[in-house]
Amino acid sequence: MTEAGRPPGIRGRGTDHNPPNRFVPVSLEPEEGTPPGAPPRTRYYRDTGRTVISTNRSPDVGFEASLNPYRGCEHGCVYCYARPSHEYLGLSAGLDFETRIMIKGDAPELLRRELASPRWAPKVLALSGVTDPYQPVEKRLGLTRRCLEVLAAFRNPVSVITKNRLVVRDRDLLAGLAAFGAAAVDVSITTLDEDLRRVLEPRTSSPAERLRTVRELSGAGIPTGVMVAPVIPGLTDHEIPRILEAAAGAGAAWAGTIVVRLPHAVAPLLERWLHTHRPDRAAKVLNRIRAVRGGRLNDPRFGLRMRGEGFFAEEIQALFELGLRRAGLGRDRPSLCAAAFRRPGPAQLGLFGEP
Repeated sequence: MTEAGRPPGIRGRGTDHNPPNRFVPVSLEPEEGTPPGAPPRTRYYRDTGRTVISTNRSPDVGFEASLNPYRGCEHGCVYCYARPSHEYLGLSAGLDFETRIMIKGDAPELLRRELASPRWAPKVLALSGVTDPYQPVEKRLGLTRRCLEVLAAFRNPVSVITKNRLVVRDRDLLAGLAAFGAAAVDVSITTLDEDLRRVLEPRTSSPAERLRTVRELSGAGIPTGVMVAPVIPGLTDHEIPRILEAAAGAGAAWAGTIVVRLPHAVAPLLERWLHTHRPDRAAKVLNRIRAVRGGRLNDPRFGLRMRGEGFFAEEIQALFELGLRRAGLGRDRPSLCAAAFRRPGPAQLGLFGEP
């Protein structure tokens, strides 16, 4: 701890530096006029891309198409596998990722155009497949809500995953889609330790708020589960049974899990974070991660990258399976249905939930 009693690093940020970009060497430079030591401000930039739906063919990902109104994420989760995506923008996977946010302001209009095209084959859209659709700026901009309004108008199925309680704001739209078997929500819970959450994923909702989110969404008739993810061996794996028990008590219908992935610049970011915030556990955690990743901090091989291999990976899986049985939770999320999909005319676009 610092002399002021606060954790080291930059308050409210997952990391305190910018590692070099794989493609373009960059470094963090203080903004002109910024006092020394002042925390960096979040800046927002317009994303002018002409499509909003991305597709993938990965056998490890449970969706084919995703919708991403934002690039970069102010939640600041230090372990986030999406951090290296910022390097394609000429930015850093470090502090840039959580302070330089790209906003697709016309995402709802682009989405409407793509769904209205006869080329669109109705399918589940993941919201979002990369960064959290309910990160802090969504409260002000409402882009995710406006995209959900479009999805509700077309009755296109949507699967949401988030760490933010703001999703409860949109339960009216999600419940309307759920009535057609076209909506489900996963709330990601990494830890129940609020002190750990504050430095590991600093701008996310607290564990108590996430559990309340599960309770309120499931109470509104929206199929809701939890992702115990990512599991960080030696740091959060011991919490798996308690998280599952708390999730079941809040009304979750299923649970899934993923072992932490550390692609490219994310590995040194987490290593630095451990030495800063949990120095007593750093060596243990890093050695456990290497043990489940074939001696490295990351293993990108399909079939292994989500779960790992070896003794500790098997131990995590066994602990998860035991926790599921004791909590009475299933593993399988409901299959979403596109049977109710329609292409509404202009007069119907305002009647989002109407038959």
